[in-house]
Amino acid sequence: MRNYRFVPAALAALFPFFATPAISADKTLTVYTYESFIAEWGPGPKIEKAFEAECGCDLKWVGVADGVALLNRLKLEGDKAEAGIVLGLDTNLVAEAKATGLFEDHGLTTDAVSVPGGFSDEVFIPYDYGHFAVIYDTETIATPPASLKDLVEGDPDQKIVIQDPRTSTPGLGLLLWMKSVYGDDAAAAWEKLSKRVLTVTPGWSEAYGLFTSGEAPMVLSYTTSPAYHMVAEETNRYQAAEFSEGHYLQIEVAGLLANAPDKELARQFLGFMMTPGFQNEIPTNNWMMPAAEITMELPEAFATLVSPEKTFLYSPEEVAENRAAWIEEWLGAMSR
Repeated sequence: MRNYRFVPAALAALFPFFATPAISADKTLTVYTYESFIAEWGPGPKIEKAFEAECGCDLKWVGVADGVALLNRLKLEGDKAEAGIVLGLDTNLVAEAKATGLFEDHGLTTDAVSVPGGFSDEVFIPYDYGHFAVIYDTETIATPPASLKDLVEGDPDQKIVIQDPRTSTPGLGLLLWMKSVYGDDAAAAWEKLSKRVLTVTPGWSEAYGLFTSGEAPMVLSYTTSPAYHMVAEETNRYQAAEFSEGHYLQIEVAGLLANAPDKELARQFLGFMMTPGFQNEIPTNNWMMPAAEITMELPEAFATLVSPEKTFLYSPEEVAENRAAWIEEWLGAMSR
């Protein structure tokens, strides 16, 4: 879910929203999303231009730091939210999002969508996916961790930057990855790993910015992250560590708010989201895998990426039932 050119700015401050001048003052769609999606080099501006050409409307983005922060904002605003669409939650959050009562069924055919595990839902539609991974600096680390166990028990002088599971979908992803592998022993594993954690950031952008600025030789990100550096920067310096236990999957989704000011326009956007006009911008702007057909050829770098043999993914219901308790466990372990 991520814009890599945006990360240096994230170290200073994250701007609250990105919008373009209105095309039709009486036909506006507001979309809540995460900030790296709508940064200048992210997919947002290109998707905005393409959709506005189709709808004759004004597409307005409103960004927050990361995916979990989206859900937190919705809970605060309730039915006063001004958006029609929320884009940037993931399947780990959809059960909890539905429980707010703020979303309604999209009513669309989603046959065009294809993601690992075949996720299908009457409320949320996937738009991209990727596996979480530890990204390391090959100029600093000669032998990267080959498993989650290696990461947990490795050299505490080799630091990693991670994200907060209370505000960040990657942070929540690592929490669930650890739980998938360690189960009841997760708290002890977190306590060991805490010795390697340089800092915990609110969102992905801040964490990746610290990593690329040399503050730490490792960061939690995605198996697709090296593709950005290979394609945009023409360097193989940053690579993903392949873990023998497997990798946790993230599927990002969008949904229609029940109080959307213009539901017809909002549904038009969700339909557009499943077409190449949207999906073509995902691989080389959001640096994730597309969830529907694209008409572009993927850069060769994508063929070199880690392809996990085993994938972890809790059901949305399991996450909703256990998220609060697992976060409390994480907080306790990290503070010891």
